[in-house]
Amino acid sequence: MATDVTLSAATRQNLLSLQDTSALTAITQNRLATGKKVSSALDNPVNFFTAQALNSRSGDLGGLLDGISNGIQTIQAANKGITSIQKLVDQAKSLTSQALATQINTSGTASTAFAGTGGTAAVTFYVNGEEKTATIATNSTIDAAIATLNTAAGSSIFSKDTTGTKLVLNAASDIEFQASSDQTVLGFSAGAADAAGANYYGANLDKNVQQSGDLVVTGVSSRKALAEQYNSLLTQIDQLARDASFNGVNLLSSADDSNKLNIQFNEKDTSNLSVQGVDATSVGLDLTSLNGTSATAATTNNTNRGNFLLNNDIKGTANELAEATDNLRSMASTFGSNLSVVQNRQDFTKNLVNVLDTGSANLTDADLNEEAANSQALTTRQSLGISALSLANQAQQGVLQLLR
Repeated sequence: MATDVTLSAATRQNLLSLQDTSALTAITQNRLATGKKVSSALDNPVNFFTAQALNSRSGDLGGLLDGISNGIQTIQAANKGITSIQKLVDQAKSLTSQALATQINTSGTASTAFAGTGGTAAVTFYVNGEEKTATIATNSTIDAAIATLNTAAGSSIFSKDTTGTKLVLNAASDIEFQASSDQTVLGFSAGAADAAGANYYGANLDKNVQQSGDLVVTGVSSRKALAEQYNSLLTQIDQLARDASFNGVNLLSSADDSNKLNIQFNEKDTSNLSVQGVDATSVGLDLTSLNGTSATAATTNNTNRGNFLLNNDIKGTANELAEATDNLRSMASTFGSNLSVVQNRQDFTKNLVNVLDTGSANLTDADLNEEAANSQALTTRQSLGISALSLANQAQQGVLQLLR
């Protein structure tokens, strides 16, 4: 039968002290190893669960930062698109300026002397695509014919040569005749038949003949080429607006309510921003393509623009471009304001995540400097405890020496 070991009071006290020191050393070593002073609910329930809640919210907000960052990139993509579209609009403005600076002129002298009509003749011609009809009386003199033609044209574009027998045409506009007989009755050589109107400027002149060989037209083809470049720029605007997307979201393709970018700012989605998309295509900017029919000559509506034949058409297009610039600036301002808001919320969220993480760390993280000092102190205490225990046993060691 085992018997209990009898310890003196001093020895037992020193033993308890060593046991306490050993327990504290284990706690300190655990804190140094984990970096946590509260690693479970048993250590400190209040701090542990509070820190868990803070870490949970920090994680949720950290996850939202990716969405916020994508939102910023989407808005920036739209803003870059608007900037590039504005450059295309500026190019289009340059084309209208070039078109206005390009002078149209029709000039030439009839190859045959005016000999009268031999009967009443209705001469139909077009001034920049606008139909004019001059009724020349039977056996009209050249002076009377010139007066009638100029009255119909609305300006003095017809005159006679130095011989006084041939008609001279000099107009700062495109003059075209409806039929070859309208040319020959005035003494101009007949132009070849052109039923398709391929060589004519306006789409409404599709039943005319080609220009008389006696007449030279300048500026029309140059303005037409500029108009074709303008239509090409509108195509580029449409393509650029469709390409200004990020991660499948395009804020420039449509102004529909469904085209929105929703950015969530908190974990419950009670704080968010909805960025409305816009239509930055040529249609959305109210830019009309040039279809070859002058708005002045057309009888349907004034939404058509000719191929820069008329100065008024060009000025109308320039006005459209000016309004498009205003719209683009308004769009850019709106996106810029939204971008500032989202960037501000991104910075706020980052700072808040840092605050939450710091708060959690303050509740659970150990002060490693303090714990290291504690470890050194406990090591010293343990050595002292062992020495004290040795002293406490010296009395019994004296008895042992007597027995020897």
